This record gives sequence, structure tokens and C-alpha cells, in this order.
Amino acid sequence: MNGPHDLGGQMGFGPIAPEPHEPYFHAEWEKRALGLTLSCGAFGAWTIDESRHARENIPPAAYLSASYYEIWIRALETLLARHGFVTPDELKTGRLETPGAPPKRVLTADMVAGVLARGGPCDRPAEAAPRFVVGQMVRTKNLNPATHTRLPRYARAKTGMIEAVQGSFVFPDDNAHSRGENPQWVYTVVFDGPEIWGEGSDPTLSVSIDAWESYLEPV
Repeated sequence: MNGPHDLGGQMGFGPIAPEPHEPYFHAEWEKRALGLTLSCGAFGAWTIDESRHARENIPPAAYLSASYYEIWIRALETLLARHGFVTPDELKTGRLETPGAPPKRVLTADMVAGVLARGGPCDRPAEAAPRFVVGQMVRTKNLNPATHTRLPRYARAKTGMIEAVQGSFVFPDDNAHSRGENPQWVYTVVFDGPEIWGEGSDPTLSVSIDAWESYLEPV
């Protein structure tokens, strides 16, 4: 979807200023926000793609004025209410009123190290062979869906070259909306600066993205 999260190439936000020696957390509550998000994700009620879409749906004014972990917590509240673990009133009061939906599993302290070590692999076998090959010229589609997509706005309707075939992976555009994993081949596509940024771009600049097969058309 087109939302406040998709800021690549947008003007008016100033330069990116990385914080030297930035700590993992800027406040104690951020540690709890991360822990809550991971623990609730272990319930098995939603996918990582649905959680991303929940963050993307935060209203722009709220999204752009929130810190990183504030965005995580606001999206988590949406997911917990959507899947019946809490009610909106319970979120407001902080008090349990009715039993919520039972989780499929509960992440206990002794499980954390193993779960984090395994991560969340999303590689899956695809039914067909890759459609494109390294060195082939392709063009990204001009997509503007209201649903989740991993194709950034700045790279839509652009011509680039296949630099690598990365393998086949869960298709997030479907997985975010309970339409199944539907794995597709993923390619690294490289674009030159003028193709992305137009006239006046640094000609030595290149930009690469990882794109699912259905985002691409042959040139």
C-alpha cells in the first residue's frame, strides 16, 4: 500500500542523520515493547506480513510523529484486538473484562533463546522454474494497491537488470491478508540513478531492490 512508511525518495523530511554509537534501546519501555511484540507474535495468530500491514495502516499523522517502538506497540494493539485477545475498552483501561481468545502457543522464558536463534525462515519451494535470468532487463509494474506490498513506490514502473536470483519465498502481498503463502521467486534488480531519480541524478549511483516475480515484466 502507499502509506507513511514508504518514504523512499520523498522530499521534505530532511537528510538522514545516523546516531553515532546508537544504543539498542533509548528507554526501558522500548525493551518491553520488543518483548511484548515477540511474545504476542508467538501466539501464532498472525504472520509477520500482517503485522507489517498493521503498522502501515497507522494514520499518517500518528505514524510520522511516533518513534520506532511506538509504531510497534500501536500495531500490536490493533492485532490483539483484531484476533480477539483483548477488547478496545480493555486496552484503554488496562483491565481484563472478559476472557480473550486462547493462543495457539505461549513463549516462555526458557524458549526465547532457541526461538530467536531459529528466526522466521520464509524460503519455500516454488511450483515453477524462475521466469527471469541474471542479466535480463525487466520493468517493474506500476502498482498502487490498498493492500500490503513490498514493491516501494520509488521503484515502480522502472527498468532495471536482474543481478541475482535469490530463491523462492513466501509472497508477502498475499500472506499479509490470509490468502496463503503462495511462494514466488525473488530477484535482485539493479537500476541506475537516472532511471530512479530522473534528470540531474548522479550518473554513478545505482539502486538495487529485491523484487518478487509478479512485480516484474520482461523488457
